[in-house]
Amino acid sequence: MNARDRDGDGRARSARPRDGLGRPLPYGAPGVERQPEGVVRSPAETVREAQRLLDAGMPFHAHEVFEDAWKSGPEAQAPLWRGLAQLAVGLTHAARGNAVGGARLLRRGAGSLAGLGEAYGMDVAGLAGWALELAGRVESGEAVDPAREAPRLTGPAGSG
Repeated sequence: MNARDRDGDGRARSARPRDGLGRPLPYGAPGVERQPEGVVRSPAETVREAQRLLDAGMPFHAHEVFEDAWKSGPEAQAPLWRGLAQLAVGLTHAARGNAVGGARLLRRGAGSLAGLGEAYGMDVAGLAGWALELAGRVESGEAVDPAREAPRLTGPAGSG
């Protein structure tokens, strides 16, 4: 008998609560409310919601918002949203203390964003630069506070 947790549609989905960085907590522990999956938002709504989550020190949850945009939006915009999702999950891993994975994902996201220019009020090149700079600091062993390191998605890119 398969005892895996399932969501309302029958898909495997852990019911364990999660912390602000998406790490599973023991059943019954208080956790952070999860982002609903599959939400279709306008680009402006995506940027606003992701920024709110980044500012709150919840890059794992921001990555899920970007992932929704990547999967539900026009194919031509997929590289932008996928790259932003990679930046957010890179920040997540860095904040969890996973320097190797964090730096790798930050660099991968920066590479995904390379050459995309400005989009939806975001300085995409500036965000890629922020990710590369943070990746270097993460590799050197610097501890990462996800709220303090949260990039500004609109306006001048870089830390809050």
